[in-house]
Amino acid sequence: MDNWDEIRTAYHVARAGTVSGAAEALGVHHATVIRHIDALEARLGVRLFQRHARGYTPTEAGDDLLRVAKGADEQFAQLAGRIKGHGGDVSGDLVVTSLGAFNHFLVPALAEFQQAHPDLTVRHLTGERLFRLEYGEAHVAVRAGAAPDQPDNVVQPFFHQPVALYASAAYVLRHGQPDGVEALDGHRFVGPGDAQSRAPHARWLAGAVPEEAVVFRSDDVHAQWAAIAAGAGIGFVPCAQAGQMDGLIQIAPPQPDWAAALWLVSHVDLHRTAKVQALLAFLKERAEGWGRASPKAS
Repeated sequence: MDNWDEIRTAYHVARAGTVSGAAEALGVHHATVIRHIDALEARLGVRLFQRHARGYTPTEAGDDLLRVAKGADEQFAQLAGRIKGHGGDVSGDLVVTSLGAFNHFLVPALAEFQQAHPDLTVRHLTGERLFRLEYGEAHVAVRAGAAPDQPDNVVQPFFHQPVALYASAAYVLRHGQPDGVEALDGHRFVGPGDAQSRAPHARWLAGAVPEEAVVFRSDDVHAQWAAIAAGAGIGFVPCAQAGQMDGLIQIAPPQPDWAAALWLVSHVDLHRTAKVQALLAFLKERAEGWGRASPKAS
């Protein structure tokens, strides 16, 4: 198992299903691919592939080997990305991960940052999965809630995103406008799909109104905001986002215990690189304005 070239070749044959496809991916002659596969099978004493007219199919032993090879290949690629990240200029790939709920303020900022650094390619990854900075899956993460405590990560305060209760003009016309949070009885609400959501404003809503009063639920915050705008009920919208939406009326202004703390996270190995430092400084400067976002008047 001391010849990684042969194992890597087998991995690419499995991915492509053909010798020619693997040769093209590796940039070698097809005879080299065949030689590597034959030598690896001879060394291990097992068949790794079934040969047939349409190409190569991994055997059970081949599947076992290729699962390990796939993980190793991905880790080598991540290591290469981390090594390249040590360059002294703001160029190459910059991978940023966040929740999709932050798109309304983060995406315009990332686009502006990329335009200021034309040799840079920004990759923005969103999703519920926690991308692992220690494996080089991202350079910078924007995370919410309690301060992240993963080892070897550098964690910096970003800002508290102010959120307020809003309803559409159409909803107010049909159901009336409550006079603040003390007058929510009898009203309809839009909330998260999970009634046990840990978001501060979601926890407040769960304690303030009956569960049956939340008549529209979604795991997608963008769907929640669209439902509020469509008149489904009263719900929480970030003040900066509400300012970009027509026809919303503020029912109650932001409260400190509704806001979630946001954090900028980078791995210690990449934290001091030029592009990470440039992005962190840029985002923290922009966040000074976001944290003071003016609520939309009722």
